[in-house]
Amino acid sequence: MDEPDDKSIDVTEPPGPLKEWTRRTARRFGPALGAYGAAKLTGFAVFMYLLDASGDFRTKPARFGGGAHPWDVLQSWDGWWYQQVAANGYHPQLIPLTGQWITYEQNSAAFFPLYPGLMRVVSDCTGLGLYGAGMLVSIVASFVAAAGIYALTAKLTDRRAGVIAAALWGVFPGSGAEWAVYSDSLFVALAVWACYMVLTHRWLQAGVITLVAGLNRPTASALIAALGVAALIAVYRRRDGILGPVGAIVIAPLGMVGYITWVGWRMGDLTGYFTLQRGAWLHYFDYGKHTLRVLRGVLFGHGDYLFAFGTEDLIAVLLVFALPVLLVLLVRLRLPVFLIVYTVVTIVLVLGSQQMFGNTSRYLLPAFPLLIPIAVALSRVSRTSALTVLGMAAVTSGWYAGYVIFELGVP
Repeated sequence: MDEPDDKSIDVTEPPGPLKEWTRRTARRFGPALGAYGAAKLTGFAVFMYLLDASGDFRTKPARFGGGAHPWDVLQSWDGWWYQQVAANGYHPQLIPLTGQWITYEQNSAAFFPLYPGLMRVVSDCTGLGLYGAGMLVSIVASFVAAAGIYALTAKLTDRRAGVIAAALWGVFPGSGAEWAVYSDSLFVALAVWACYMVLTHRWLQAGVITLVAGLNRPTASALIAALGVAALIAVYRRRDGILGPVGAIVIAPLGMVGYITWVGWRMGDLTGYFTLQRGAWLHYFDYGKHTLRVLRGVLFGHGDYLFAFGTEDLIAVLLVFALPVLLVLLVRLRLPVFLIVYTVVTIVLVLGSQQMFGNTSRYLLPAFPLLIPIAVALSRVSRTSALTVLGMAAVTSGWYAGYVIFELGVP
């Protein structure tokens, strides 16, 4: 009997576990990642075109929104600080200054270590350099975040809404920071998958991911609070036992608390991190006083408030006015309580703090549940209508989510 040839063997042989997993993953996440990538790439191209057309970046210092090429802008502002941490590590200290506003010298300890640490590892492994490594980490993390937003939304609603939510993540106000040397994409990737783990009752994984998120941004406090609420509800209902939920509560804050404590120990002042944020960066919780001053200033056409940037602030004000509507729609969807808690605490932390108000759109990027009611609404219209809305949003996002923040304001 003739031996079967190699080709017939390959055809009839079942695919290996890795190959099958790849196929299943591609089928599951492919449409969402494709939608996100198309929306994001469109907005990014418009952003780069506007930068080149205006040419303003050529007259600015490289550290403050300038450079030789449009893409150099993506490594400026906070990106410069992250590269300093990745290259030189930390030297936490409080150096007093004499000034009306800033009372301490700015220090890189204000920037959490996970993102610059990954930059350094990727740079050393690939030879891309810190800028290239930072961009690679951000872009990959943005797709991981889009996959998580799809998975979470699809589980709570349906697949079509999940795909649309992933696309909306690429056009949200402030999304220009997703593909830049910024830690925002990495944080959202961790936050959304932590929430997904809570939703699927995988408490240990949720706690560990939240711990890691706490090494990336201080806004992890909203994630810690949400996980805590979810765990307490699970314990009360005796749904998942005691060990898992309680273990998650214990593990979750260790990253954020550990870093802040380490900075304070190095400074010789346990509250040193918060002193640095307030005295050097003018960023602290003031119960919304600064937000009210900005709202009054923008509405009355007065620019006599701290960190005034006309166009950037106007877009931020419009977003703030949209928040109550989005929150009502979010509640009406009857989503799990912990997602509501996460969203509300994130909003309170942003609007209740003194900061560069124009950055509100970027600071609210972690509030990804706000995308869900919009995605559900768009999933109920025709495909043509949904594509038209998303397409126009993708094009214009290059201006309102990219150019406005990086060139007309400070990201």
